[in-house]
Amino acid sequence: MEPPPVAITIAGSDSSAGAGIQADLKTFTYFRVFSQSVVTCVVAEVPGKVLRIEPVSVAAVQDQLRLSLEHFPVCAIKTGMLYSRGIIAAVCDILERIPLKERPALVVDPVMIASSGDPLLQDDALEIYRDRLFPLATVVTPNRDETAMIYGQAIERPEELEEIGPKLVHRFGTAFLLKGGHWPGDLAVDFLVMQREVQRLAEPFVSGPPTHGTGCTFSAALAAGLALGDDLPAAARRAKTFVTKAISGSLTWSGRRGPVSALKHW
Repeated sequence: MEPPPVAITIAGSDSSAGAGIQADLKTFTYFRVFSQSVVTCVVAEVPGKVLRIEPVSVAAVQDQLRLSLEHFPVCAIKTGMLYSRGIIAAVCDILERIPLKERPALVVDPVMIASSGDPLLQDDALEIYRDRLFPLATVVTPNRDETAMIYGQAIERPEELEEIGPKLVHRFGTAFLLKGGHWPGDLAVDFLVMQREVQRLAEPFVSGPPTHGTGCTFSAALAAGLALGDDLPAAARRAKTFVTKAISGSLTWSGRRGPVSALKHW
């Protein structure tokens, strides 16, 4: 029996398991991709609240990533919460040494702000995202607020994403999947912007319970599709469908402090 493709998530560990590495591993497993992880931070959080972020040492991040790449035929890598300039540089140092033809597909989810509004990226780290990590990416997957930070301008309407996208592709030399699903309406529309084409990805807007981890789940599903051999548009469409189902099937418990919800990843 042929073993499954291998994908790595480089991200923070979410104690509530709704986002971060835990969401990525569940998503990879759903798509039957063998999942490996590089932990960048330990995060104490629940939907709506981040209590503590403890970054892992730069050396530990590099050792985790280097070992996987040396010993496994990695097909795709997804980055999530990298948190600091030092961790981003450490990841870039390793990826830049891989010859272009041998480099795994790279999905960069530029995690900057939690759903709760808490910052998940240190103030001095955005520049190195732009200068070093984005140019290595197969695709970058920012949400509305992250797109505004990267572009340097507030975004008021979903249509602006379609206008801004080609400028970002030209600036950084890579594809962008701009997520517009946080705008309420009949449809949740995202824009996959490539060198010569813009594709709209639309699914019915799901007004579910408050969760977190939709961005992590979307980008992990996208990386899984690339690991399985999909081209970028096909992987994006499959990821969009998957995250919509994860939201519509959200789970809710009666917790000690009231209802608490999470995405359904299976």
